[in-house]
Amino acid sequence: MTFVVWLHEYDPAQRPLLGGKNASLAELLSAGLPVPPGFAVTVGAYHTLRDHADLRREVGRLLAEMDLGDAAGLEQLSATIRGRLEQVPMHDGVARAVRSAYEALCERCQLEAVPVAVRSSATSEDLPDASFAGEHDTYLWVRGAADVLRQVTRCWSSLFTARAIAYRREMGHDHDVVSMSVGVQKMVHPRASGVAFTLNPSDGDRSQVAVESAWGFGEGVVSGEVTPDSFLVDKVLGTIARRTVSDKAFEYRLTDGDTVGRVAVEEARRTAPSLTDDEVCAVARLARRAEKHYGCAQDVEWAVDRDLPAGDNVILLQARPETVWSRREPTPVAVPGTDFMSSIVRTLLSPLHARPTQERPP
Repeated sequence: MTFVVWLHEYDPAQRPLLGGKNASLAELLSAGLPVPPGFAVTVGAYHTLRDHADLRREVGRLLAEMDLGDAAGLEQLSATIRGRLEQVPMHDGVARAVRSAYEALCERCQLEAVPVAVRSSATSEDLPDASFAGEHDTYLWVRGAADVLRQVTRCWSSLFTARAIAYRREMGHDHDVVSMSVGVQKMVHPRASGVAFTLNPSDGDRSQVAVESAWGFGEGVVSGEVTPDSFLVDKVLGTIARRTVSDKAFEYRLTDGDTVGRVAVEEARRTAPSLTDDEVCAVARLARRAEKHYGCAQDVEWAVDRDLPAGDNVILLQARPETVWSRREPTPVAVPGTDFMSSIVRTLLSPLHARPTQERPP
């Protein structure tokens, strides 16, 4: 059984082994986009845990007794199941494969103990009606094979967070058939990070790229804790059409050794732009490359790596289809009753509306 797949060696036939998030990153890496190097621990590795007969029966019994109306009870149920999963010793073959892959990644990065991000990639995220964002765990700045193995186990157990359990029950998904792959990638050391949309999220205008940015790691932006700087970039001209610089009172950054924590931003940087104009445009170009690859509007996460030289320091962390405006019927390019010149202008401003979109998930 295959327990590890290197992202740069990905074959599309391996998608069921990797889950949507890891498969997307591997595909983008193979397409030449700047994705951090790493490997995926496959769903086969998780199955060595899930298929323990006694554990399976115990988890099934606990889930059968849950009450969705009891929030405190649901949290306790989650803690019980996660604790039980994390107590099971990892399969020897999985542990050897992950340890060997991590040591090879250290050699590739020329670091004795390369810091990595350990990220969940559940197969439930591939479901057409899924909305699992934020329900499974990610661990940042993990060093050493022993800690990587520990966080892989915690990612597996995060299939049973209270939110994930409740969501699966409400949507009618079987707890027993959901699986988890885990991504292990070289850690980006971000000076700034954030998200970008290859359309304007306020009105669906596909002639613009919206970039949101804040200092440090992107957790504050993704969670909504930090009001980010925002920029609109014109897709045709490549220029910044609008900018809003916010008061960014705190950031997530390395605080003590390998710990990522929330700290106050010093006064001089609070209202300073977190990106230069060149970096804003570089993020927009990166988002457009993802959009071109997938053929549909994208929602991407990115970071500016402080350890890389300018021009090569904008890194893609995740890409997924934009789901709000892309599910709406497109506005016709030629509107009955409009004059000829207005129709031309509308076509120029909405080039993606002028041809059919072939949307497919990453």
